[in-house]
Amino acid sequence: MAEVVALPLKKPSDVDVVKPLGNLISATFSTADNPEDYSSQIQEFSKLRNHAIWKAFEKYESSLEVIYRYYDQLHALEAKIPPTDVQIPFKWKDAFNKGSLFGGRVSLTISSLSYERVCVLYNIAALQSAVAANQSLETNEGLKLAAKLFQQSAGILLHLKNTVIGAIQVEPTPDLNPETLHALSSFMLAQAQEVFVYKAMFDRMKEAVIAKLCIQCSEFYAEAMMMLQKDSVRQIIEKDWIPLVAGKQAAFIGLAQYFQSIVCKGNKEIGEEIARLQTAIELLKSGQQRSSRSNLFQDYVTKAERALADANKDNDFIYHDRIPDSKHLPVIQKAALAKPLPIPDHFSTNFTDLFAGLVPMPVHQALAAYEVRKADLVNREINELRAATQFLNGVLASLNLPAALEDTSGEVVPQSLVEKSVAVISMGGLSKLDSMISELPELLQRNTDILNEAERMLKEEEASDNQLKEQFKEKWNRTPSAKLTETFKSNIAKYREIINTAINADKVIRDKFEAHRRGMGLLSGGVESMKNSLPNPGSGGAQDTDASRLLRDLMDEVETLKAERDTIEGELKSATTDMKEKFLMSLADHGSINESAMSTEALGRAYGSLQQQVKESLSRQQTLLARIQEANNEMIQDRSGSGGSSRQERDVALKELAAAHDAYVELQRHLTEGTTFYNDLTAVLVAFQNKVSDFCFARKTEKEELMKDLTQDLSRAASDSAKKEPPARPPPPQFTPTGSVGSSATLPYPLQQPQIMPMPYAQPPIAPYPQYTTCALPTGYNPYATIAGYPHHPQQPAQQQQQQQQPYAAYPHQQYTAYQTYPGPGYQNYPYQEHKPMP
Repeated sequence: MAEVVALPLKKPSDVDVVKPLGNLISATFSTADNPEDYSSQIQEFSKLRNHAIWKAFEKYESSLEVIYRYYDQLHALEAKIPPTDVQIPFKWKDAFNKGSLFGGRVSLTISSLSYERVCVLYNIAALQSAVAANQSLETNEGLKLAAKLFQQSAGILLHLKNTVIGAIQVEPTPDLNPETLHALSSFMLAQAQEVFVYKAMFDRMKEAVIAKLCIQCSEFYAEAMMMLQKDSVRQIIEKDWIPLVAGKQAAFIGLAQYFQSIVCKGNKEIGEEIARLQTAIELLKSGQQRSSRSNLFQDYVTKAERALADANKDNDFIYHDRIPDSKHLPVIQKAALAKPLPIPDHFSTNFTDLFAGLVPMPVHQALAAYEVRKADLVNREINELRAATQFLNGVLASLNLPAALEDTSGEVVPQSLVEKSVAVISMGGLSKLDSMISELPELLQRNTDILNEAERMLKEEEASDNQLKEQFKEKWNRTPSAKLTETFKSNIAKYREIINTAINADKVIRDKFEAHRRGMGLLSGGVESMKNSLPNPGSGGAQDTDASRLLRDLMDEVETLKAERDTIEGELKSATTDMKEKFLMSLADHGSINESAMSTEALGRAYGSLQQQVKESLSRQQTLLARIQEANNEMIQDRSGSGGSSRQERDVALKELAAAHDAYVELQRHLTEGTTFYNDLTAVLVAFQNKVSDFCFARKTEKEELMKDLTQDLSRAASDSAKKEPPARPPPPQFTPTGSVGSSATLPYPLQQPQIMPMPYAQPPIAPYPQYTTCALPTGYNPYATIAGYPHHPQQPAQQQQQQQQPYAAYPHQQYTAYQTYPGPGYQNYPYQEHKPMP
């Protein structure tokens, strides 16, 4: 069995994923009402990564399951959080570690889950090839596993070739270049077909079937050879890969000819058998020569030579069959069993998502949009109710209702004001509001400081990036900070706008507080405080009339209306609809979510009846106010002439106290909401600042890596420049011989008579880049036509003479035109002479 090749692994770097991932999940999924704590899952994810990325280098079959599980978890997590929002500087080195020699990067650092997934997926393909290469190809189980893994590896590499650029959005390291991935995929596919050939041999399948498999294997190797010779690929791959692929490409056609010769022997077609055996021997030996492996399929060379001797003998003495020209041999059909396998939904068995509680990003976005729609609807309805109630209170306060109905004697505080005073005192009184208002500047400053610090970090990072860009010019080839921070800056502007709006709201609250400070102070002082502040109406109090009795009934309706509104407001705030399951089902069934239609329908069902109640309440208020106004006018007429100006002064004072109570209730609600707003904003801004901090740290890590690469390149360039200027030859040593050569034993180094000036470096017996001459195989077929820079090895004159004596070299090229059907369509588009020799 010929050797199979394993791909090199990309080398990862350890990185802290706990803090940035925790910050991102907290900022994206957590709210004050529904905090998300995934600290234990994040710790487990970190352990899984550290185990998986290094376990791959053990190259055991058991290592596959470990890296499979990490990839599945990574892929599942990528679907749930924005991959580019993860500010974790993932650093991976080029698998071939030759990027800097040819202009590419030795390593690449990107803060993206997509980049991490791409690198892990490449390492899965490389590890699969390594495990496949370690299998015993002489057992049924080893052959099956090797064929499966090589096909999976080819499928992964082909998938990466089509998706890598879109996933990472920057120029990749040479190993992840689409051309490189395409070449490696073709290589793995050819090796998979090769294993199927061995499996057919192991299963003792018919020779005709094996011949078809061999021809297809040669075609796969021809495609791999073409891809591996592209300039961007051949400079980084191992030096012996192309000779090996070239040798196998020829050898498998030789094997196909050998097995087809056995078919001819069974059909008593001795002449064709001899022709195919001659061709098989020629190509098998050429495969050995091209691959620099003298033992490549040597057992089949021996079998073919023995079969050829027997066939010639039988033909000479028995059959006397005419040996056809090779160009007239029937074409061997192809049979492809190997194919790139698609990437499965889950690589690992029994995969369990650590972050199962996090919904996919489309669902999360749909839920966020639904919550915005819901909040808009609820706030709109509540604001309408509150505005109507506030207007109602203002009208009643202007009419001194219901205090005017209760102030019958003019000597005691009306009961409604006593109740209002008790309510104000129970809520903390004037001092409570004063304390809450005094806290607003501190809350505001805290949020402003957080936002300023986040903005400072971004400006500092951008200034550093611009300075290095100015210093290194075009060599500083990373994405500019200004482009990456556009979203951050946009969010900062939005947060500034929110804070400015809050500042204006604080001013409105303070102005209203000062306007009603005196009245709220009297209410906070209790009944005596209010009684002492109220003017004495003089003679007579309020008379009990039909109008006053009607007004009392209407005041009861007002209280009922307010109670109903409190109930409606509570139901508006508490109404819930579980949209998570509905969005998940829509995503699973249709692959997308029509959030607008689904949210509108759900909100209509949940809040339709409440919205109708709000409309009815507003309509009832209009009717109620009209009746109150009419009854109050009648009561005023009935009381006209009683009390005089003192009565009017008392009415004004009662109105002020009633308005102060309403203002107190409103201000306390606003201040409570304002304090909650500032605290919630603090949590949001802290999460935002953490994201900015993670971004700046990731950029700092990327900057340090890039500066390290640039420094190494500059040092290497300086070293190369120094090598071009050899040092001046030192002067010859000055000494005077004191004796003959025979007395040289007294010298520190023995003098010797030089015979021939030795070469400083000996010529190796086999050059690292073999120099192939014109191929001795027919140009019509020429299976090595695409081996740019890989002509024959330099040979000693004796070897050249021996080669000239080989039988197949004597045949003219045109006699082999029948071979041109073997390599497959398009193969002749890469003639030997059009390729530049490898340096």
